[in-house]
This record gives sequence, C-alpha cells and structure tokens, in this order.
Amino acid sequence: MTRIASLALAAAATLGLASVASGQETPASRIGGDAFSAPAAPSAGTSPAETEAPNTTYKPLLPNQTRAPKPAQATEVAVATAVKGLNSPWAMEFLPDGRMIVTEKAGKIRLVAKDGTPGPAIAGVPKVDARGQGGLLDVALSPGFASDRTIFFSYSEPREKGNGTTVARAKLVEDGKGGAKLDDLKVIFRQTPAYDGDKHFGSRIVPAGDGKLFVSVGERSDKGPRVQAQDLASGLGKVFRIDTDGNAPKDNPFAGSDKARPEIWSYGHRNVQSAALDGQGRLWTVEHGPRGGDELNRPRPGLNYGWPVATYGIEYSGEKIGDGVTQAAGTVQPVYYWDPVIGPSGMALYTGSLFPAWKDQFLIGGLVSGGIVAVKLDGDKVVTEERVPLDARIRDVRVGPDGAVYAVTDDEDGRILKLTPKDGTKAGKDGKEG
Repeated sequence: MTRIASLALAAAATLGLASVASGQETPASRIGGDAFSAPAAPSAGTSPAETEAPNTTYKPLLPNQTRAPKPAQATEVAVATAVKGLNSPWAMEFLPDGRMIVTEKAGKIRLVAKDGTPGPAIAGVPKVDARGQGGLLDVALSPGFASDRTIFFSYSEPREKGNGTTVARAKLVEDGKGGAKLDDLKVIFRQTPAYDGDKHFGSRIVPAGDGKLFVSVGERSDKGPRVQAQDLASGLGKVFRIDTDGNAPKDNPFAGSDKARPEIWSYGHRNVQSAALDGQGRLWTVEHGPRGGDELNRPRPGLNYGWPVATYGIEYSGEKIGDGVTQAAGTVQPVYYWDPVIGPSGMALYTGSLFPAWKDQFLIGGLVSGGIVAVKLDGDKVVTEERVPLDARIRDVRVGPDGAVYAVTDDEDGRILKLTPKDGTKAGKDGKEG
C-alpha cells in the first residue's frame, strides 16, 4: 500500500467513513476501479459534447458521469468585447452600480467603468508572488457591499519558506476623482504550510448566504506536497469554510477536533479554480485534473474527494497516479469528470433572463477547451453538457445584471467578452432563439 493510500485510510478511520460514491455507500467490489476497462458508451440516440479520444480507459462508475449528451438544440450566442486592455486578468465581479472590479495577475485591482474603460490601479494592494500560476487572483464582494464597501480577495503571498494562498478583507474607498484605495486591510486566512513553488493555488472565494466564506486552495502540484491533500493537519488541497474574520465556524465538520484543522470543509482536492453556489445555496466546485480527470463535485462537510489516492486522470508523463485506481475506501466519486480536460476556471450559476435554456445551469470557464462549458443538472446528475467555443482561454465567468454572460480571457492583452443571444432576442427554452 502506498503512503498516499495509507493517509486516506487513516483519515477515513478517524472519521468513521465508509467508501462512498457520490455520497452513497459503495459495494466493496467496486473499490479500486479498473484502469483498463472500456469507457461507457453514450446512450443510444445521443451525441456527447466531447468528441476527442480520452487519455485513459478508466471506466466511469456512475451513469452520465462523463461525456454527457449535448442538448437537442445548441444555444447560439453573439460575442462582443466589453472590456479590453487588461493585463492577464484573473477574476471579476459586478458592483451594484453596474461597474466591474477586476483583478490582474501581476498584482493590480481595477475598477472598470460601465462603458468598459479600465481605471487606474487601486492603491493599497499587498505584494504578491506572481510567478507561474501565482499572483493576485480572486475577488468577491461582501453581501452587504452597498453599505459596507467590503471586498475579499485572494493572492499568492510571498513567505519566508516560499508562498501560499492568502485571503484578505478590505474596504474599497473612492476619492470621487476616479481613484480608489483599499483601507482597513486585514488578512483573514493563510494557507499553511508554505511551499516554494509556482503552481496550484486554488484561490476561489465564494460568499455563502449565512455570512460565511468558502475558500479553495490547491495542493501545490509537486509529488512531495500533493499527498497532503489527504492530511487533515495540512492546509493543502482543501476547501475551507470561515467567517468574515477568518474564524472557523462552530458547525464546521472538524470543529473541536485535535486531529484536523477546524477550517476544513472538505479535502482530497487537487486544484479547485471553479466554485459557485446553486439555487439551494449549496457549494459546487470544478477542479483541475492532471492528464484527464477534471472533476465536478458538490463538496459536503467532512468528506474526502480522493486526490491523489483516486483519480480519473494520469500523470502528464502517461504514468499512473498512485495505485492507478478511480475509487478508494473513504472517498467520494465526482459527480462528473472530463477526459480530455477542459481546464476549468471560473464558474457561475445562470440566473438571468436572456438565455432561458441555460436557467439554473452552471457555466464553467475552459482554459483548455477555449470557451464556456454549460452543464445541466437533474439532482446531482449531469444530464447535458454544452460547449460554447470562444477561441480564447477563459479564466472567469460571471452573469451580468443585464442577463448577459461575461467571460474573462486569460491573456496578457486580456479582454472581457460579453455573450448575448445571437439575434438579439431571448434564446428559447428549447435552446432555439425566439
């Protein structure tokens, strides 16, 4: 048994967890997976959104767990550039007055006017380590932003022994002349241990309706630190739940435990860069797999999502990861996975009126797929997957107050694209325009 598997079993034993698949107990005969079984074929009469050959021959455990069919009718979109001239933008949010707040990876935050003009860099932003995948990353508004002017943002913070994901809270203060600064800045979360690397910072921030924040962090990619995704005493490869002061809520799954960090919500994650709440206020995430194995999950308190013990991906070299299994004792199956990968980053629940066919669907940015991936759920099962090609690496996705979809491109000369129905009318419930 590998050290990684031993860590997973130890964590499961500590928590008294059985093997689970999508939250349900799984027969022992299914544990371990079969690395050389043929993938399940799409249902008769359907055509999957994914047409490329997979990287592995791992067999999905659940129906429609991968390569779900396309919707009967494609959603036709018109694409326009809403904002241009951004330097490697990473995230955006709409302010109540219709302007945007945008982060740039190199360490700047800007306000963007309603006409799409980026303003000067906001003063008071802390120093970031912008090497590789690091930098100034996500931004989120306080639910009471209109009155408290509070924002939350994440960044890779330089540390004595490397760097790590950090979340800060600050007030946005404008001078009335186009300038702005961050005031009363307070660091409310620091991922530990630090690591001297430039990959897998996670960094999505999701304010929940109960006044808490979900924060995703990566496991730092390299084989040495990645095993800590299974270690409840480590801050790598986790989803955390904290309050706005950075404290662990008393109803967190490991609150009061002397064997786990109290901020942990779920663990066994690789690199979550897509996260959003559904219409019921439940958290959903999409994490990067390696070569194959991007995962859609609904993280639940205290559960283990498998990495790097169980995965539908392989190393970039083509070697198996760990024991080369897709399921292990004490781990949860992904609701859905992609092979080849889409490169997920950014995620929004569509709640607008311009695209009725997308209502209550998750729109996921694709760095590798080069567009948006729309997934329709029935309960916890993906029933359709639609690809919206944009010929650009998409870093973040948001739904605007006008019902349009906005996509942030991952470029040094970055843009924010605006998607509307192709003929200027609402896209009908069947995906047609009209």
